[in-house]
Amino acid sequence: MSLKNALFGATALTLAGSISAKADGHAAELTIAIVNNGHMINMQTVAEAYTEETGVKLNWVSLEEGVLREQVTSDTATGGGQYDIINIGMQEAPIWGAAGWIEPLEFGADYDMDDILPAIRAGLSHEGTMYAAPFYGESSMVMYRRDLTDAAGVSIADNDSWDNIRAVAAAVHDPDNGVYGACLRGKPGWGDNMAFITTMVNSFGGAWFDADFNPTIDSDEWRAAINFYVDLLGSYGPPGSEGNSFNEILALYNEGKCGMWIDATIAASFLEVGGVAYAQSPNAGNPVGANWLWAWAMAVPAGSPSADAAKDFIEWATSKDYVQAVANHPEFGWGSVPTGQRASTYANADFQAVAGFASAELAAINSAAPEATDLKPYVGVQFAAIPEFPEVGSAVAQEMAAALSGAKSVDDALAASQAAAEAIMEEAGY
Repeated sequence: MSLKNALFGATALTLAGSISAKADGHAAELTIAIVNNGHMINMQTVAEAYTEETGVKLNWVSLEEGVLREQVTSDTATGGGQYDIINIGMQEAPIWGAAGWIEPLEFGADYDMDDILPAIRAGLSHEGTMYAAPFYGESSMVMYRRDLTDAAGVSIADNDSWDNIRAVAAAVHDPDNGVYGACLRGKPGWGDNMAFITTMVNSFGGAWFDADFNPTIDSDEWRAAINFYVDLLGSYGPPGSEGNSFNEILALYNEGKCGMWIDATIAASFLEVGGVAYAQSPNAGNPVGANWLWAWAMAVPAGSPSADAAKDFIEWATSKDYVQAVANHPEFGWGSVPTGQRASTYANADFQAVAGFASAELAAINSAAPEATDLKPYVGVQFAAIPEFPEVGSAVAQEMAAALSGAKSVDDALAASQAAAEAIMEEAGY
């Protein structure tokens, strides 16, 4: 069954399952499904103060990104009621909001909705109503070891060419000493390897679909991008790249094993090695869509019996007060606050003093282009904002990982991807 069919078929079931004994919307206990990224893990510690103040017990379910998406989608679609608060992103929020899967979010004046970065707020809204509140936002950029590039006599510019990226990777690649020229996502998933691959394809002039939503994965642009990607990682990436996504590469980078990493701007908050420099994402002649736009956000499943308590927690956890709480916490500080969310964070002198990546991150977020264009006739940068995309993206992700590992040729992987995408879209009625 396509996600589109599941989406609209399950809405009534979701709402039908909303009645329970706690109909007043208040709860002494909330179960929260979160992605196992650093800022989310930190929240569990910071939120201990929330429990002390309110008495609301917080049960955390921390899951790897792909597993989280699968479980949260299934539970929300069927009205399972397993979670009171869920982590979702820009692909899901407007679609699920329009379908009635998740509750609209309205907060008090002190929340200062206008402080949310416009691109982030728009991506989590449908017809002007926000359905998920951003815990942190991100784009993508180049993060590289300036000590290594200086020693090799090479440099990386903003919006550099992919050819120069390859040349820099070759120059700093030193596997005998445990340093790999380029670390890039290879682990299969529509939000894992395909997040990076889609921006690369965009920069080569490709897109997921044409104006009639026919898949275009077998195009020359996709072929050029994927051949470049496979060759770059095969020549200058770490072994086993087909198993690496954000968390795996973050660990490699902090062990000093990556010369450069092109990935989520949020990674900069967690880099522990010295001498890191930043540049805007590279492109192959088409800068539109070369850097992605995403937010990990918090939403309430529709009709939740604990909706009021859940919304109260989300209002706190995505507020200016929460940012300040992280900054004041003895384990964290301004270098650990969630970013890509509020303009006031970037305007704060204390944050600026410790966040050398701040200007590069904000520039990347502000330059992201999620709107539909002639080249990319759908909303979304590293995804397409249609219900079918997770199914299409997941199928293609497996093929791209097979091409990267050498299990398939690039041509065979692209042909299989095109066939899978066509079948999914045809079933969905396109």
